[in-house]
Amino acid sequence: MSWRADLLAVWAVVVRNALMASRNVFFFFELLFWPIVGVISIGLMTRFLGITPAQASFVLIGTIALSVVNVCQLEVAYAVLMDVWSKSIKHQFLAPIGIRHLTVGSWLVGMVRGGALFTLLAVLAWWAFDFRVLAAGPGAVAAFLAFAWASVNLVLVLAGIYYPVSVLPAPAAAFARAIPLTYFLDAYRSHFGFASEFAAPIATGLALSVVYAVVAHLAFYAAVQRARRTGLLLKMSE
Repeated sequence: MSWRADLLAVWAVVVRNALMASRNVFFFFELLFWPIVGVISIGLMTRFLGITPAQASFVLIGTIALSVVNVCQLEVAYAVLMDVWSKSIKHQFLAPIGIRHLTVGSWLVGMVRGGALFTLLAVLAWWAFDFRVLAAGPGAVAAFLAFAWASVNLVLVLAGIYYPVSVLPAPAAAFARAIPLTYFLDAYRSHFGFASEFAAPIATGLALSVVYAVVAHLAFYAAVQRARRTGLLLKMSE
């Protein structure tokens, strides 16, 4: 397949996911409602507790990161889950697209949605709590947005959303060092006066992200190939 055909296949996935998102009311709540509620509630909590502006910025950065990570990972997960739920997954893999087109196209849509959400929450944090998320500069913001969408849920407990990973027990801290988001949060917070806990957080986080992306892609490919061999792909479709 030529590079033009690859780009066309990726664009087809992007258009498909964008259309699905525009017609689903739940996507609206995931993109706007819950993230806004999260930032406002956490911001109000920092005022109630009377913590310092530096401590409030530490917590708000984690809250915004949590919202952005959730939005992007849901977009990638829905790329297949929507077809599983509608029992039409075989039709997706009958189309002339590969696993790489599906994952890259979904990731691009997630990046756009995550970037839009980041901008919205940055404006909200500045207006409501006088916290300038973009004060770190365009380079730091770009690095954070490009590579921080790596994991969610239990992983976020270890990545240091609301606290530095140094407060974790030694075994948990060891797991935290294997999470890319840990390093990107550390690098971003260093622009707000917090001492970095790692020597090269951006490079380390980027290297881990690449490794995990390759492993996840290969695992997904192996799962699809096995589903084809065993007939599971047809059983999950109508």
